[in-house]
Amino acid sequence: MKRRAFLFAMAAAAVVPPAVAQKSMKIGVIGSGRIGSTIGGLWVKAGHEVMFSDRDPEQVKRAIDGLGPRARAGTVQEAVAFGDAILIAVPYMALPAIQQQVGAQLKGKVVIDPNNPVASRDGEMGAQAREKGAGVSTAALLPGARIARAFNSWGYGLMAREANRPAPRMAIPVAADDPVALKVGMQLVNDAGFDAVAAGNLAASKAFDLGSPVSGRVLTAPELRQALQLKP
Repeated sequence: MKRRAFLFAMAAAAVVPPAVAQKSMKIGVIGSGRIGSTIGGLWVKAGHEVMFSDRDPEQVKRAIDGLGPRARAGTVQEAVAFGDAILIAVPYMALPAIQQQVGAQLKGKVVIDPNNPVASRDGEMGAQAREKGAGVSTAALLPGARIARAFNSWGYGLMAREANRPAPRMAIPVAADDPVALKVGMQLVNDAGFDAVAAGNLAASKAFDLGSPVSGRVLTAPELRQALQLKP
């Protein structure tokens, strides 16, 4: 416990690999539907280069439409190779297929995880992940990836509307077991136009899973810390 507390205390000073230490990052998006296209589009507008991928090429075309030269289309494999960080935004039951397809490529990469298990859609797998907590379940499904849990409890329309609003900005929690994942996740939440709040490890992220008391609520950073009982 002391070691983990030390790691999180040092997260702000963590040594970030050169590829992710710059202001402008390369980000791969797997799943270019409502969440993937919304968050990816916010990153493009913040100055990042984003490669969108999806099993539906038409969805990728819609995602990059009007975003300019920093947005591009690619396959899932190309998006993973391209990205210093990866956003995976797919139905939860698709994660095992993602692992089978590009799991080896994801090892060591920061993966932003907004995915929500829904039992009615994802069956027993979804029910178990919901009970265990989505963050730790995703980490088990994608071993070796540096998971940062974020963007998971707010609808795409709400995030699109609230992003980059005048201060105080809407807050979004970020949880990770890995200090580098936490640092990059915090940066990318801020760059998307929100105030990032460090919310502990992946096990603690269950407190802001879909359906939690903070789910869907527009809160400032102090309000979110209070709701999650986090220290300032």
